[in-house]
Amino acid sequence: NVNSSGMRFDPGARTALAFVTLRSDGEREFMFYRNPSADMLLHESELDLDLITKAKIFHYGSISLITDPCRSAHIAAVKAAKEAGAVLSYDPNLRLPLWPSADSAREGILSIWETADVIKISEEEISFLTKGEDPYDDAVVRKLYHPNLKLLLVTEGSEGCRYYTNNFSGRVKGLKVDAVDTTGAG
Repeated sequence: NVNSSGMRFDPGARTALAFVTLRSDGEREFMFYRNPSADMLLHESELDLDLITKAKIFHYGSISLITDPCRSAHIAAVKAAKEAGAVLSYDPNLRLPLWPSADSAREGILSIWETADVIKISEEEISFLTKGEDPYDDAVVRKLYHPNLKLLLVTEGSEGCRYYTNNFSGRVKGLKVDAVDTTGAG
């Protein structure tokens, strides 16, 4: 069961749309229809703090950090969840075309990095956040690890994933399947 009681409706703005197409090589391309979409216009006063503070796990991305008022609402929600003892799970989900610049994306993504208990990132996001360093180098990945982090997951597509904790790290191989579309499989 999914609780949808925290949903909000904005009669003056549309829902953001993301169009995903598959290239001939199987990689995805994204096109977004926003500007402004209802999610961008969310105000802190519209948050259901009672619902947020009851969460055991609070999962979020970085797209809501692009502009205010949504950025302020996002930061307030994360703070409320953290203060209530929720596990904070962060998937930056880099969508560079939505940001004003690469620098603003990097700064925005990293602005809340150290609040997360669990972070899931891709190889591409490691390269982006470290300004081109090797995402397969454990020392590079460890640079992204912060003292309060409990688990850092690095997705590697069909190869599986790597995981890092304070005390150990490892790799889980991917399962061989006939993939039709990998969208949403991160």
